[in-house]
Amino acid sequence: MIMKKYSLALALVGSFAMSSCALFELDNYDEPEETIHGAVVDAITGDSIQTDQGSEGIRVRMLQLDYNSENIDHNPDFYCMPNGEYRNTKVFKGLYNVRVDGPFVPIVRETADGVPISDNSKDIEVSGSTECVFEVTPFLNVEFVEYPTVSSGRITAKVRVTRGISREDFRKAIEPMGGYDESFANITDIQLFVSYSSTVGFRARDERWSSSIEYEGNSFDELLGETITIKSTKGVAIPAGRHVFVRAAARINYETPRASGTRRWNYSKPMEVIIPE
Repeated sequence: MIMKKYSLALALVGSFAMSSCALFELDNYDEPEETIHGAVVDAITGDSIQTDQGSEGIRVRMLQLDYNSENIDHNPDFYCMPNGEYRNTKVFKGLYNVRVDGPFVPIVRETADGVPISDNSKDIEVSGSTECVFEVTPFLNVEFVEYPTVSSGRITAKVRVTRGISREDFRKAIEPMGGYDESFANITDIQLFVSYSSTVGFRARDERWSSSIEYEGNSFDELLGETITIKSTKGVAIPAGRHVFVRAAARINYETPRASGTRRWNYSKPMEVIIPE
């Protein structure tokens, strides 16, 4: 009887060990080591779309198409760098559908009923180092008119904002998706972000010095193409002798992706400003 119990115990241990080995083998995949990289650029000018870093910036979403699973889902999202370029060095080799979402006309559009309107996402075979560039139509173009000036530790910047797509063409692109509102094309605010970081933006801003101007309804339309003056906040002065970075940003009243709750800014290129002694 003792021998039978002992044999049974050995059998159970052996079964558990084999199960553990099987589980280990299932998890014993090689680490992902392929790279996908590229940029999101203006379809007309070829310039990279300036953006924020983090969840307010341009989102990259990948769905592996050749992965056999009943519970297939997209890979974890990642985001472009502030200059509109992106790089992910931890991707499994395979075939992916890749799309980007940001302050530009959505590259994937469909009706409220799910009927495709336009799909400019890309099916890409990722192996080694693979490049994937997206050409898009930005909502807005934002630029500094001249080099910012400094007085008493406060920055004054002159900014120009133009549309990357007209109101009418924006309506033609977005209205078929359903639930269109004329207010979507309204420009709601201009921001002047100031930071010690060269990646200055909403995520990397110093609230003591950054400032904004807000606009109601379509009131900004008459200012399109005009020079707008915006100053760093009237609060604490920037210490003398410091180097800071500034970027201007503006956005429209439209969420990307639709109904995501995120209205993304179009940005100028950053500028370095030296605060005089």
